[in-house]
Amino acid sequence: MIHGMWGGPWHWTAYRDVFESAGYRCVAVTLPFHDMEPRGIPDPRLATASLLDYAAAIEREIKRLGEKPIVMGHSLGGLLAQMLAARGLARALVLIAPASPAGILPITPTVIRSFWRIGTTWAFWRKPVRPAFADVSYALLHRFPEAERRKLYERFVYESGRAIFEIGFWPLDSRRAANVDASKVDCPVLVLAGAQDRITPASVVRKVARRYQAVATYKEYDGLAHWLVGEPGWEEVAAYALAWLERNRDAGGKR
Repeated sequence: MIHGMWGGPWHWTAYRDVFESAGYRCVAVTLPFHDMEPRGIPDPRLATASLLDYAAAIEREIKRLGEKPIVMGHSLGGLLAQMLAARGLARALVLIAPASPAGILPITPTVIRSFWRIGTTWAFWRKPVRPAFADVSYALLHRFPEAERRKLYERFVYESGRAIFEIGFWPLDSRRAANVDASKVDCPVLVLAGAQDRITPASVVRKVARRYQAVATYKEYDGLAHWLVGEPGWEEVAAYALAWLERNRDAGGKR
C-alpha cells in the first residue's frame, strides 16, 4: 500500500482493517523523508527527491518480501505503483485515483487551482512544499465536514517539489521520471476514480485506464471525490477492490 502526497501509512488505516480481515497481509510503506512531524523541519533531501527515488525505495522493500505482492497505490502512490508494475514487481495493481504517468497531460482547471499556490512559488521544484489548509480543503478533502478536514490536515507533512514537478510538468523533465512503459504492465489492473475528484480528475484517470486497457478494469464513482481511502463512501470502494482481487486470484491477485 503506497500513500499519496503529503501523507504516510495512516492513509491506509481503514483499508488495512478491511483487507486484513479478509486474510491479506498488508504492508503500508512510508515514502522517503515522509517519516516526520507535520510541523517539523523537513529533511533537506526531500526538496529534490525524485519519483525515481521513491520507486527505488519501494522496490527494495518489495524485494525483501521474497514474492511479488499486489501493489495498491493512492494518488501519487498510484503512479508509483504503475512504475513498479512496469518493472515486473507486481502480481496485480489497484490504482485508486492515481496520478498520471508521462504522456498524459494532467492539467485541468481544477488541477490548476489545486496546485496554484505551490506552482506559482518560484523554484518550487527544488523545495519541500506543504499545501495551505484552503488548498487541501478544495482539492482533497471537500467531502469532509470542516472539523474533520482540520484534523486530517494537521497530519499532512511536506512533499518533494521535484516529484510534483515531474508529474505536472513532465514535458520539461529531461529524465522523464514519470515515464511508464505500459507494454510491460501485464498483470491485472484495477483503476478506481471519483467523479467529483478535483486533483486527479476522472477525465484524466480514464486515460490512465486506457493505457492498460488489455488488462484493466475501470470503475468510477459518481458521488465520490479524491479521498477514496477514507471519505464518506470509502467502504464501497474498498469492498469492490476486495471482490475484484478475489475474482482475479488465478490471474495473479493471490493472497
